[in-house]
Amino acid sequence: MSKENKTNVMRVLDQKKIPYTEHFYEGVVSGVDVANYLGEDPKRCFKTLVTVAASKAHYVFIVPVDKTLDLKKAAKAVDEKSVSMIKQDELLPLTGYVHGGCSPIGMKKQFKTVIDETAIDNTIFISAGKIGYQVELKYEDLKKAVPLKTADITV
Repeated sequence: MSKENKTNVMRVLDQKKIPYTEHFYEGVVSGVDVANYLGEDPKRCFKTLVTVAASKAHYVFIVPVDKTLDLKKAAKAVDEKSVSMIKQDELLPLTGYVHGGCSPIGMKKQFKTVIDETAIDNTIFISAGKIGYQVELKYEDLKKAVPLKTADITV
């Protein structure tokens, strides 16, 4: 891939010398559809969700595309009373990413990030920061790019 076509996520990974494999898809909307398009198990493909707590702090949660974020477990994981999903129109100004292309890597500001405990076994797929782009990397390598806490955060 040429330097001009790389996403911000790919540039960050390159800068940190973190190995990854890029994948592309088109014409699909849901995370499960992306996994199917790529011929991958949805349990290895993760979505990035941004929340706001009652304290007004923002948190990022990374969960398998075929699972749902449990807001009570999520709040407990970040020592908050409660968390709720941010409004879709707040995502771009807050993170620099659009809905469907949000990645935990390269956000405008680094928020406390929690990944579901199921991520630790294999390589995982996350958004490369643009709709139609995914990166596959090892969980341990993702931890080098983003400070992560691991917890049981899905239903």
